[in-house]
Amino acid sequence: MFLPPIGQPTSSSSLQGSGSGNNNQQNNMINTSASSSGSSSANPIGLPPSTPPGSGIMTMLHPPLDLSPPPRPDFGHEGRSIKLRANHFSIRIPPILIQHYDLNIQPDKCPKRVNREIIDTMVNKFQNIFNSQHPAFDGKRNLYTKDPLPFGRDRIELEVTLPGPGEGRDRCFKVQIKWVAQVSLVSLQEALQGHGPPVSNEAVSALDVIMRHLPSMKYTPVGRSFFSPPDIQYNPLGGGREVWFGFHQSVRPSYWRMSLNIDVSATAFYKSQPVIDFMCEVLDIRDIQDQRRPLNDAQRVKFTKEIKGLKIEITHCGNMKRKYRVCNVTRKPAQYQTFPLQLESGQTVECTVAKYFYEKHHIKLQYPHLPCLQVGQEQKHTYLPLEVCNIVPGQRCIKKLTDMQTSTMIKNQQELLQATARSAPDREKEINNLVRKAEFNNDVYVTHFGINILTNMTEVMGRVLTAPKIQYGGRTKIIVTPNQGVWDMRGKQFHTGIEIRTWAIACFAPQRNCNEAALRTFTQQLQRIS
Repeated sequence: MFLPPIGQPTSSSSLQGSGSGNNNQQNNMINTSASSSGSSSANPIGLPPSTPPGSGIMTMLHPPLDLSPPPRPDFGHEGRSIKLRANHFSIRIPPILIQHYDLNIQPDKCPKRVNREIIDTMVNKFQNIFNSQHPAFDGKRNLYTKDPLPFGRDRIELEVTLPGPGEGRDRCFKVQIKWVAQVSLVSLQEALQGHGPPVSNEAVSALDVIMRHLPSMKYTPVGRSFFSPPDIQYNPLGGGREVWFGFHQSVRPSYWRMSLNIDVSATAFYKSQPVIDFMCEVLDIRDIQDQRRPLNDAQRVKFTKEIKGLKIEITHCGNMKRKYRVCNVTRKPAQYQTFPLQLESGQTVECTVAKYFYEKHHIKLQYPHLPCLQVGQEQKHTYLPLEVCNIVPGQRCIKKLTDMQTSTMIKNQQELLQATARSAPDREKEINNLVRKAEFNNDVYVTHFGINILTNMTEVMGRVLTAPKIQYGGRTKIIVTPNQGVWDMRGKQFHTGIEIRTWAIACFAPQRNCNEAALRTFTQQLQRIS
């Protein structure tokens, strides 16, 4: 039944009078019109004055909605059954209640890596609060503990100090902790077995945070994957980039149980090296000694595009390896690039970068003809010579790879092909090796919560469907059955041909390798066989 908006004119087709309606209809509807004995001016629900007497708005009475998921379709029966192994590893979860806390770290502009250091230091410092617990932290605001913390549901604030890099100043943080909720793993297990409400996303998220806590501190996390720098074999991509290998990890609800999904992964990172070497790779300079002149505009623009946004660390201040983010590359070389320098007398003078490093740090630049990196905020005019900067390790390459780098990553890296395009048995072996090296059951955070990971892949039943038959064209109309998904078209014709009225051939080969006569011959042969 269509119900018009309140306060809009109604038609006889959308409203039925309550005085002479069908009994069954009356049993399923509520008449909200004003009583006939009431005043005609009474209009509590905003009916328009033109509403005929005896008319009203009626609402259907619906049974309560069933929000439970529909049952899965029946298992297949076609083809033959086959036993398969999936890259899922069963998780045994204990029947416990996990405590969920909200954290507020101030200052709040720290990356996840620093936040994890803060929480790890906090747990070790305040043993009177955390005792022997091993909380799991997601790097942002969510903290999970096995047992309740002693302050109950009150909000507390703790002060944490991290040592500065090298000889730098210590950094102070304030952490506010507030209880949020209890996460029931009992209810999660019941939901997986088909009892009770659907699977709780909060419980799945809690398990995922627990499983990812230690790997996030040991490796470089990228999304749901973890990577580590190459140990022995180096996989360069050119342009200051290299391939890192790792593994993808995620907790998933599956049939009757929770499972840990593990797979091999690979991505591009910037190589940790001196910025001078990075520039040489980007600009295809074989030897820095050959670059005796300042960079031209094209070189500077290309170098700026590649290094802008990257983190670098300085090397000229002893153990204080302070880090900066690059915001630009100067147009002028270090011997001419100036900045406002405030003297002890309070006077401000213009000083070149090369002169400042010679007088302040007793460093005579080897490459004063090269530009400087501008770091931090542009308005602060902080310039660093290339030769005192290194690329910070562990920076994922989010910029688009060049065609050559993409080709290298896909085709020419044997280890990458072995890791990401291997046969099923080889891939299974690689994944099992990853699980064995990860030692999840020796993870202090995983075992603290009573979680256990089965180290064998999950076995599932699949079905091999009968291959569909293929009919060729021509006089014989042969019907064949593909073997292992392959069929042979040699000497055969398509059942139904399609005419291509307009077409073209594009040749991307160098002209010295493929002349016009060869192209013409190829085109004529293609026309004949089609």
